Amino acid sequence: MQSSLQNSKVRTSTNQSMTSALAWVFAICSGLSVANIYYAQPLLDSIALEFDLSHATIGLVITVTQICYALGLLLLVPLGDLVNRRKLILIQMLFSAVALIVVGTSTTQPILFFAIAMVGLLAVITQTFVAYAAYLSAESERGSIVGRVTSGIVIGILLARTVAGVMNDWLGWRSVYLLSASLTLISVFVLIRMLPQQSFTKTKLNYLQLIGSTLRLYGELRVLRIRGILAMLIFMAFSILWTAVVLPLSAPPISLSHSLIGAFGFAGIAGALAAAKAGKQADRGFGQKTTVISLLLLVLSWIPIALLHTSLWFLVVGVILLDLAVQAIHVTNQSLIYHVRPEAQSRLTASYMVFYSIGSAVGSIASTQVYAWFGWEGVCWLGAGVSATALLVWAVDRLSDRLDASQA
Repeated sequence: MQSSLQNSKVRTSTNQSMTSALAWVFAICSGLSVANIYYAQPLLDSIALEFDLSHATIGLVITVTQICYALGLLLLVPLGDLVNRRKLILIQMLFSAVALIVVGTSTTQPILFFAIAMVGLLAVITQTFVAYAAYLSAESERGSIVGRVTSGIVIGILLARTVAGVMNDWLGWRSVYLLSASLTLISVFVLIRMLPQQSFTKTKLNYLQLIGSTLRLYGELRVLRIRGILAMLIFMAFSILWTAVVLPLSAPPISLSHSLIGAFGFAGIAGALAAAKAGKQADRGFGQKTTVISLLLLVLSWIPIALLHTSLWFLVVGVILLDLAVQAIHVTNQSLIYHVRPEAQSRLTASYMVFYSIGSAVGSIASTQVYAWFGWEGVCWLGAGVSATALLVWAVDRLSDRLDASQA
């Protein structure tokens, strides 16, 4: 009892460190970090041309990034419960800047894939920001703060495509990664001044025990398993769209420039707005309602997306619906799992985001393969099927809950 009270006091005093300004700094830095794993999406054909990669294999650039991102989630993010998060954030961002410079100066396929793998591994700093924000926040506003940081992540993803497209047209694809390295170094200096200097109470577990504890969360928490599966499926759908869409948009008869292709990311700005609103709804107890509405929108979004060759305005509508749905579900998922084990936010983040990374990696490679075999129509059927599966998973889980309640 005394230990519980002490932990409560630690969290209360720590919560005072989360100011509005710091929340926005977390949002911006998270956006800059997560952008690193999305820059390649509108650049795939340029990278494929320079390194002589086929359309069927160029998706490996995204897949390698996502696989290493998953490894980083398991191996690096849990460190937030073991070491001082301030030092962890600063060190990882410095290494990330180095990796980005290597990508931007790579001359062979092995160097490119190694450096892009390191970018993916270190991009998990985004999730350390999310877990740290949740830790610093009062319980009554945790969903809202997480939603704000996630809004920064969504905007980072959207701007990644736009910035990458414009800079590829003007200065070439390498300039994208060199710019990101520069912004990352600037962020380090800002964070040195902004991150709170506070005493750190680490877990009594060693590193191997910490990793084992992270894996055991899957068996202990049903909400983590269900919300993780939903994350895997929604981000698979998300990746199916954004990895493959550059191929028909850049090919005849549409033949858009990379700048215009990147501009389609702005259509998903509704996703950033949904992220903040969804967190507030979860704080108010409407997480399930938000989830089912968003899943229905996700399934329906593939109808206008499939009409891309009829009019690009249909694609705009579909992108808005899909990004809004995905980000609303994502923030709701995080809010629900953070309420279960507030003392293990870094491990919960790692456990949950592994599903995200698996979904993104599978979606990337599957979408380019399906496009090579069946064209854009095949990609849309794949995305709609994955989205419908997510809705089915949610419905089965809710039915199981009702059956359990009736038998109790």
